Amino acid sequence: MRPKAYILNAAILVFVCVAAVIAQSTEIEQLRVEAEQGDAGAQFLLGLMYNNGKDVPQDHQEALKWYRLAAEQGYAYAQYKLGVMYDNGRGVPQDHQEAVKWYRLAAEQGDVGAQYNLGVMYDNGRGVPQDYQEALKWYRLAAEQGYAYAQYKLGVMYDNGRGVPQDHQEAVKWYRLAAEQGDVGAQYNLGVIEALKWYRLAAEQGTPLPNTTLGLCMTMAEAFLRTIKKH
Repeated sequence: MRPKAYILNAAILVFVCVAAVIAQSTEIEQLRVEAEQGDAGAQFLLGLMYNNGKDVPQDHQEALKWYRLAAEQGYAYAQYKLGVMYDNGRGVPQDHQEAVKWYRLAAEQGDVGAQYNLGVMYDNGRGVPQDYQEALKWYRLAAEQGYAYAQYKLGVMYDNGRGVPQDHQEAVKWYRLAAEQGDVGAQYNLGVIEALKWYRLAAEQGTPLPNTTLGLCMTMAEAFLRTIKKH
């Protein structure tokens, strides 16, 4: 490439980059203006940008400010994110009861992440009294929207008879749905259950499993199932 052409191309590249930065800054300022005028969607997006440090310096307290403004207007996504901030103590002192408050508001509007997180709070007794039936309710709502984590948790509830009568077939149903979306825990549990099924069938036909590799696998699988039932 000739020197003059190289210099010209470099100048064009610099111009394009500077123009992009200016355009980006203009977009952010426009978003800020809309947020300051009370637009809940703009407030949420600005909070998201500060939370993730995207196109602005990361600032969790600033993120919290904008999430709160949008959440107080009933914006479900912002209510969910505000719950996460309180749950994790990000930009604000950790407060599980406050997290539950915002999760609930978002969950009642159908926000799937909030439904799942609210289920976790009830499951673990964090910010609310432990209540497996309430956990099951929120896991189910999220699971029915196709949320893999909730499908896995719902499978665990049925597998262990937690908040619901024990039902291994129902557990397998929910494990399978989560596993097909790539959830590792569901894939593992489903594999263990399927393996045990075939091991038992072989044992019933008189196969001396305890002295075989299959017998060892069966023993390990059953031990694993006993472990997960404690959680």
